[in-house]
Amino acid sequence: MTAKSPSHTRPISAHDEIHRTQRAGWLRAAVLGANDGLISTSSLVVGVAAAATSRDPVLLAGVAGLVAGAFSMAAGEYVSVSSQADAEDADLALERRELARNPEREQAELTAIYISRGLSTDLARQVSRQLMEHDALGAHMRDEIGLSDATRARPVQAAIASMAAFATGAVPPLVIVRLVPFAHVSWAVVAGTMALLVVLGAVAARLGGAPVVRGAARVTFWGAIAMACTSAVGAWFGSAT
Repeated sequence: MTAKSPSHTRPISAHDEIHRTQRAGWLRAAVLGANDGLISTSSLVVGVAAAATSRDPVLLAGVAGLVAGAFSMAAGEYVSVSSQADAEDADLALERRELARNPEREQAELTAIYISRGLSTDLARQVSRQLMEHDALGAHMRDEIGLSDATRARPVQAAIASMAAFATGAVPPLVIVRLVPFAHVSWAVVAGTMALLVVLGAVAARLGGAPVVRGAARVTFWGAIAMACTSAVGAWFGSAT
């Protein structure tokens, strides 16, 4: 008696697997923005709190830091990723010209690439010919230049992600400053920030496939250094005045 295939069996789709590289662009911008927002705002309010005698200057400095930092992150990320996008567009434009000018040579380049990856000469020629018939520019974009739709630079997406992430990271220390008695603001911000940095570092490491403990430790360490330095500066200015 012949065994039947399970009724739930279905063909494997090319999109069944979700790889981490597919979220590399926005993940990098989001993690960097949230980390920077949390550390820079917490450091700022801790430094000002060390020199201030009331809550209002600390809160004002934190809000100003949130707004300035969010727009600065967005602008910086947009300019940086735009430069990358310009370079990618220039490479694609060059490939378009070469494909129009000498498609035989471009096919020979693809064939050589596939041979170097282990295909036989005949199979490499067949593959390069069929891929170029299907999408010549796409084939050269992937295999000659090393670009893909998942990893292409997206300046607007990166800028929005950076701004939103920075603002999200900057909110918790401001909430602490607003709610905690002023006499305990500095220690409350430090404690809350350290706890959030552990979570942020662990989540980022998990999403990126890195060791969770190492990811949390390195983020927390540098956050602690930043807050300690700004607190020392604030205390020095407070005692000097």
